[in-house]
Amino acid sequence: MKKVFCVGELLIDFVAEKQGSDLSKATEFTKKAGGAPANVACAISKLGGKSIFLGCVGNDPFGRFLLDVLKAEGVDISMAQLSKTFTTLAFVSLAEDGERDFVFSRGADKELEYDPNLRKSLKGNILHLGAATALLGGSLEKAYGKYLFDGLTKEMLISFDPNFRSDLWKENKEQFIKKCIPFIEKSHLCKFSLEEAELLSGKNDINEACNVFHGMGAKIITVTMGGEGTLLSVNGSKKIIPSIAVKPVDTTGAGDAFIGCLLYQISDLGNFDPVFENHDLLEKMVAMANKAGAITTTNYGAIPSLPTKDQLEK
Repeated sequence: MKKVFCVGELLIDFVAEKQGSDLSKATEFTKKAGGAPANVACAISKLGGKSIFLGCVGNDPFGRFLLDVLKAEGVDISMAQLSKTFTTLAFVSLAEDGERDFVFSRGADKELEYDPNLRKSLKGNILHLGAATALLGGSLEKAYGKYLFDGLTKEMLISFDPNFRSDLWKENKEQFIKKCIPFIEKSHLCKFSLEEAELLSGKNDINEACNVFHGMGAKIITVTMGGEGTLLSVNGSKKIIPSIAVKPVDTTGAGDAFIGCLLYQISDLGNFDPVFENHDLLEKMVAMANKAGAITTTNYGAIPSLPTKDQLEK
């Protein structure tokens, strides 16, 4: 089984207790562990895979809480870093359909320092670049780029999820697009939401969007579309893989559960060739990943809602 190195933020999600789409009306919040790459690492570990988290939290009660959560889920946190800067926070409110309203207070996640000593551990494994905050500057962005280079030179399978958050970029969407392009060009597997696919490709048609990404260099593209399933595009072939019907209460972490489950299945192969050569196998993997994402939406909180292998096999 291959190891999956997940790079990016680990943060506190303060989730509004009395749900509503407007955070200005929220008065009570519950503390939850969050952060896209951390969620992915937990999704992989919860299914029985081997995940390593590369990120930075504050040397404070919130940071220690977050690392304890990952450790309890079986994630390798030996490469995580501590900073004097306060742990990053996100305030989240949920609408009736489970969609989210975000406000971020960025802190320690931006201070992740690149660790050159990791290079010897990376060879032949999987690198997942899935941070929502990684392209916002700081040493994290520099580390992100350096780990991409390491992934290319160490024969890793590289996965990229842009995790676009409108609150983080506001009027700087063009800058976000520009910064994502090198990662799309170099990654073997790209996971987009429908919104991200349209934004980053400049196309309103999903099939045209995939053609743009393939033109950039992406080998395998998945575009998640919630209850409508996932569009899988590889080697000129496009197919919508259906999901399962659920009643969502919280969509937080659904995309992370999807890509985490897909990467777990790839890591379990021990050889990356079938992913690119066996379309039927890849379609089955995406169908299983769809199921993981759907199950995650049926409970509150991303990490507690991530499915186990037993749940997926029912």
